[in-house]
Amino acid sequence: MSTPQQPTDEFFGLTELLNDEREPLARGGVDPRVRRRRRRIGLIVTAIVLFVLVAVPGGYVWWALTAPVSAPVVETHEPPVTVPAAAAVALPSTGASAIAVAGGDEYLGADASGIWATSGTDEPRSIASITKVITALVILDRHPLADASDPGPTITFSKADHDLYDQYYVRGATIAAMPTGSSMSLHDAIATMLIPSASNYAEAVSTWAFGSQGAFRGAAQRWLAANGLTGTTLVEPTGLDARNTSTPADLIALGKIAAANPTIASIAATPSLSLPGPGRMANTNDLLGSNGITGLKTGNLGEGTYNLLFTASVPVGTAEPLSVTGVVLGGYTRANVNHDVMALIDSIRAGFHEVPVAERDQRVGTITTPWGSSAQIVVSDYVTIFTWSDTPITVEMTTTTPETYTDGEVIGTLTWTAGPNTVTSPIEIDGDIVPPTESWRLMNPGALGGE
Repeated sequence: MSTPQQPTDEFFGLTELLNDEREPLARGGVDPRVRRRRRRIGLIVTAIVLFVLVAVPGGYVWWALTAPVSAPVVETHEPPVTVPAAAAVALPSTGASAIAVAGGDEYLGADASGIWATSGTDEPRSIASITKVITALVILDRHPLADASDPGPTITFSKADHDLYDQYYVRGATIAAMPTGSSMSLHDAIATMLIPSASNYAEAVSTWAFGSQGAFRGAAQRWLAANGLTGTTLVEPTGLDARNTSTPADLIALGKIAAANPTIASIAATPSLSLPGPGRMANTNDLLGSNGITGLKTGNLGEGTYNLLFTASVPVGTAEPLSVTGVVLGGYTRANVNHDVMALIDSIRAGFHEVPVAERDQRVGTITTPWGSSAQIVVSDYVTIFTWSDTPITVEMTTTTPETYTDGEVIGTLTWTAGPNTVTSPIEIDGDIVPPTESWRLMNPGALGGE
């Protein structure tokens, strides 16, 4: 049976030391072994102290210099957008007017009636020589021309036709020469009726087309009904009779029909014409070629009854110019009507604009860190968006987590929308996020260990 082993302090030599320390006291001296063991104890204690003083702080330093820190804090905000004031469409303040715009529905909206804006009432008013547009369309309905260059049949004027010159002269109407026995193509006769607004040609050609004025009036009434122009009344072909009336809505429809007819559209766009017999003739619509005006017809029965049915092609910055059909009725003078039409078109054009929505380097956020390094988030580009009037503009920001946190790094986009248009700009970091210093790490242990 073995004897249990007694505990030993050999690692530190403490047991031997204690025993040896008693022996020299008995012998009156210090044994060399005791001195050696004392030195061993001193060395071990010194090592322990050095370990506490060096190894433990060294471990903290290593941890502090390598521990992760919290990710930088990214804060963003969408830039404010200032919407422009509503466009002021300059409709005439007197008489009545209406305007239709094609090609801009995505900006201006669409109306089931096809009319975009009006002023005054839609009651019937005297249309004067705008009547001649109806007369021309009714004649061409009976004797259509193949295209704008087709001369059509030849008309030979009789003495009765020639006598109309004197009859309309006495009435103070616009007239053009029509010698007995002279001839002219249907195309040129209609041009003489529309460009200088020759009333004698309106009656002569309509009589030629239908055989009598009674037959012409019946055909005109049927044509008006067939085209839905129920607010229009025509009692004769020239417009000298104030009972020839129409509403702004009907005249907008009439203008569209006329503009779609190649012969009428071409003639109405002609500033002047010179023909054998009538000679040189100037268009009564002296706005032709101004502000995009392409046609159609003037008319008046004196002061306070000046009218203009017009078409225009108006560039406003869209892919294609706007196609405008308009009418102004009851102007005090022709100059007043012309001014109102020009102002109206100008106001439509001015309502379309490029709206600034962001400046280059505009601040839209910040990046901050606990150790004091920071940077800005900015818009990369100067940005505008094309729109009409006070159309609402919305903005949306998308961002991603930065990878490098360095100057110029793109971390998202801003997208603006107004009507049919959308524009986008990157957003990027302005400045660099630098790592924390060693001294900051050593002095801020509470901020270490973040994810």
